[in-house]
Amino acid sequence: MTPEPQLNRNLILYFQVHQPRRLENISFFDVGSSGHYFNDELNKQIVTRIARECYLPANALLLRLIKKYPTLKIGFSISGIALDQFEEFAPEVLDSFRQLARTGSVEFLSETYYHSLASMMQGDEFEAQVIKHAERIYELFSVRPTVFCNAELIYNDEIGRRIAMMGFDGIMTEGHEHIVTTPNRLYEHPDNNNLKILLRNYKLSDDISLRYGDYALTAEEYMAWLNGVSEDSETILLGMNYETFGEHHKKESGIFTFLESFLTALGKQHSLQMVLPSDAVKNIPSRGTLSVQDTISWCGEDHNLLPLLGNEMQRDSFYTVSRMEQSIKGMNDPHSLRYWRCLLTTDHFYYMSTWRNSDDPAAAYFSHYPSAYEAFINYMNVIADFSINAQQRKASSLENASMVSEQERQQTRVPTWAITAGQHHT
Repeated sequence: MTPEPQLNRNLILYFQVHQPRRLENISFFDVGSSGHYFNDELNKQIVTRIARECYLPANALLLRLIKKYPTLKIGFSISGIALDQFEEFAPEVLDSFRQLARTGSVEFLSETYYHSLASMMQGDEFEAQVIKHAERIYELFSVRPTVFCNAELIYNDEIGRRIAMMGFDGIMTEGHEHIVTTPNRLYEHPDNNNLKILLRNYKLSDDISLRYGDYALTAEEYMAWLNGVSEDSETILLGMNYETFGEHHKKESGIFTFLESFLTALGKQHSLQMVLPSDAVKNIPSRGTLSVQDTISWCGEDHNLLPLLGNEMQRDSFYTVSRMEQSIKGMNDPHSLRYWRCLLTTDHFYYMSTWRNSDDPAAAYFSHYPSAYEAFINYMNVIADFSINAQQRKASSLENASMVSEQERQQTRVPTWAITAGQHHT
């Protein structure tokens, strides 16, 4: 029997958990009279189905294996709108994540609350969503995230600066060849050496998340691939959508058997030390700075923003919703602000993509639109109706405020200070 190589390398494993609030279908003739933007019946159906087929069985499997092999360490990045929908439609999913949190072997990462494109906007909306998400994680799991994972791993130097200013210790992004030759190391931001950059090994990650069904992948074969990485590799980061297990690849494909065998192998071996992201950025030294001037992501073959903002429909939609920011925030209406933020979720723009990744069979899987064009038309109808509705709410609020002000003016009132002064003289 060949002895196991003693490489003493680090392995970080994390899963992305996200479910958007899918939009209601609004026709041109409904604009101005709808006021209802989210198809929550569809959202409930999807969330409860994926809870049954993915989240609950996968969490139960992780809990059992972590108890058996305490060296297993796993990170989760769960969007705020996914947490909200779990709370509303599948509270047992939240309970299962709480059980994982209590093991001490699971870490929750920070991201934008609405899994949004806020990092591509000027102003402080990005920071506001990050803070809101961190507060929600603390509320549910009593921990404060120290490592940030942007929606779709969107990253550039400026995003890194903003995250460093917020006090995070680390940030995750894509380890593509056009930004670095060796992704299996930790780097630091060129302007702030306190911010560590962790790079996803997209090839090894996608071997499971995208290509598992292309061949009969076994845990033994995959472990051999991990142990066979180049000698200058120190820290391997694997990251994938959690829906890989039971949703993108159904139970019948053997994906849960693979996951159990893989984690069991990790629990028994000694060549790879599993570490939580926060421990990695604290304890593993960086190997130089990394500058990323052109925005990258984990989307598509080129790992950039083309699947999100690559065509005129997507850019026009993003410009339209972005320019509403000041008017919506000026209303001081939490209801309208929450709706507007939900409209920034990346999925809405992904549905409009005319680009298709041949490597990603799940690219259009969750789109409930027949075409990118219909996704665009519906989104713009929603935006138009939402804008009209918001303006009406604002006008009504101003009118009510004006009426109250006039009533107060017409009433004869004795100021409090005068009453107090009179009491002193009696």
